Amino acid sequence: MPVGRSFTASDGAPFPPGAVWLADEQAFNFSLFSRNATGITLLLYRADDLVTPCLRLPFRLPHNKTGDMWHARVPAAQAGEACYYGYSVAGPHRPEEGLLFDAEKLLLDPYARGVFFPPGFDRAAACRPGPTAGRAPLGVLPDRTATAPPPIRRPRRHDHDLVIYELHVRAFTRHPSSGVAEALRGSYAALTARIPYLQALGVTAVELMPVFQRDPVHGTFWGYMPLNFFSPHAGYASDGAVATAWREFRAMVAALHEAEIEVFLDVVYNHTGEDHAGGPVWSYRGIDNPSYYSHTRDIQFRLTDRSGCGNDLDVAAPVVRQLILSSAWFWIEEMGIDGLRFDLASMFSVDESGHVDLAEPPIVTELSTASHLRQTRLIAEPWVGDGSLMQLGRAFPGRSWRQWNAHFRDDLRRFLHGDEGCVPVLMTRLYGSTDLFPDDRAHAARPYQSVNYIASHDGLTLRDLFSYDDAGQIAANCGHQGIADAPEPVLALRRRQTRNAFCLLMLANGTPMFQAGDEFGHSRGGDPNPYDRDDDTNWLDWRLAENEAPLLRFVRMLIAFRAAHPSIARSVGWRDDVSWHGVDGGDPDLRPVSRSLAFFLRGAAMADDDLYVFINGWDDTLHFALPEAARGGAPWRSVIDTAADPPADILAPEAATPVGDMARLPAQARSVRVLLRTRPDTITG
Repeated sequence: MPVGRSFTASDGAPFPPGAVWLADEQAFNFSLFSRNATGITLLLYRADDLVTPCLRLPFRLPHNKTGDMWHARVPAAQAGEACYYGYSVAGPHRPEEGLLFDAEKLLLDPYARGVFFPPGFDRAAACRPGPTAGRAPLGVLPDRTATAPPPIRRPRRHDHDLVIYELHVRAFTRHPSSGVAEALRGSYAALTARIPYLQALGVTAVELMPVFQRDPVHGTFWGYMPLNFFSPHAGYASDGAVATAWREFRAMVAALHEAEIEVFLDVVYNHTGEDHAGGPVWSYRGIDNPSYYSHTRDIQFRLTDRSGCGNDLDVAAPVVRQLILSSAWFWIEEMGIDGLRFDLASMFSVDESGHVDLAEPPIVTELSTASHLRQTRLIAEPWVGDGSLMQLGRAFPGRSWRQWNAHFRDDLRRFLHGDEGCVPVLMTRLYGSTDLFPDDRAHAARPYQSVNYIASHDGLTLRDLFSYDDAGQIAANCGHQGIADAPEPVLALRRRQTRNAFCLLMLANGTPMFQAGDEFGHSRGGDPNPYDRDDDTNWLDWRLAENEAPLLRFVRMLIAFRAAHPSIARSVGWRDDVSWHGVDGGDPDLRPVSRSLAFFLRGAAMADDDLYVFINGWDDTLHFALPEAARGGAPWRSVIDTAADPPADILAPEAATPVGDMARLPAQARSVRVLLRTRPDTITG
């Protein structure tokens, strides 16, 4: 029987999407989705000519189209010295129907594994009619000589000791005080160089703010306007090159893993950097606008804007779901990420008709059940930007996902602020937020699903929370507005409140998270949303690590204290191991005017020590009596007192003095005090 040439060798294969190098065939396969296009031309470019393509390959019908996938196979000899590629996509231009085809526009492959911005890159050109060759981003062709990367070594999976540290790659080391070489500052490599600091701090996971490739000139410093979902932002490479970004990112992840630190990535799959309706035509909009973007079902085409960014991706559409799943696979399997934090994850609950599907949105189900994501930590920001779709807790359809707990944030801020009616909700938040994550038979939620935080990138820093009056942020300035010229009594109260915040965060059941710089008092000048500031506002000033060394020491020892006591963060609620008390050792005072609370956490079930915690939110000293159940046995030692001057604010148990048989123990104004009683089996003669 004669052997014929394979169909894919001549016509190309529709899957996988994107550009793939086939070493066995010495050829590239290209595949691009477009349901409404009438014609597509592949354009290849050499490095020495970014305007005139070295190969212009029209996709022929019917050979180069299968369903909605347009595809072609290009032998290496035909590609020649091409380094970059893009597409010209033809079709009807009927804006009233959402069809924006313009064959003069050079378009980026949504699946490109690298994005190159030519020297003549011009955002404005993509916003108006006319050609954009030499001014539009290009996809980087796969390396024809690349070998398989080494297998990914995962760090141990952290449980009770999981502490998430949110950071921005560039802001973390961009300041001259960062201690890294000037050429590296603000890069993946610079973050790698600062890993010893992370180890000393004691955090066990870093959550990187978005690193998807974005427009390098559009002031979105935080990274929440992605252009491409498969390419690490080249601006965070030490030399700005795409290949370097890949190499340094993977090296950074490997080094963090070697340090037993997990790596989570803040991912944005709800909108793109193509912006509002008049924004640039770079990729999705020119390839098939109505297929990629969510829009009203009216006669006149109009983009929806639930994200607040002008162009919601239609996450209910199969083509977008496949894009998201493929991107998630890429970052987990190829780049080594251990967890994904989904920005505005409630956008996933909007169905194809634009209604909210609270049951089982397809993309959430697919992410939750994908075999290659089973060991991945999936974390939701379970709301949209304006708060109109809040799905915090059991309302979120991903029942096993972790979630940013905004109620924990707001309730802890209110208690620290001195608001009334906060003691009952404080108890609930410390226990594990079972109002949101119920642990009954029907729900069987876990406390660790609550990602507890008091401050994050979105809002005031912890220092600013106690330095500026801001009702919207539930912030109070402790008696002086701003950082400059604050008198010493005000500074002392701010330090105490900062220690209180960290202490309550680390004493709560759940998964704690804090943002980089809060451990040494980073301030953004009271700005809760400096998303576009590539300057000292966002850059961490590492001189503070020395100036605020007592605070940094407190946070380090507090993280170590939590890690040493698994009875705090459990896989289930504290249940019968906790009892709640008031100042007199009896039942807690739950009246609206109450601002104090104590709890007794028994550690025997976890082979741990006992803890007794006093929380005083009043402006005067209170004297707490130990309940009968907490008396007797080994002596109690005072290990944490946020009102004490450093280093007495936190002590190792062996360095702490027994409190004796005092009937009542003082807790100074606005303070948290923690006593520890060593379990019997560890007592030596």
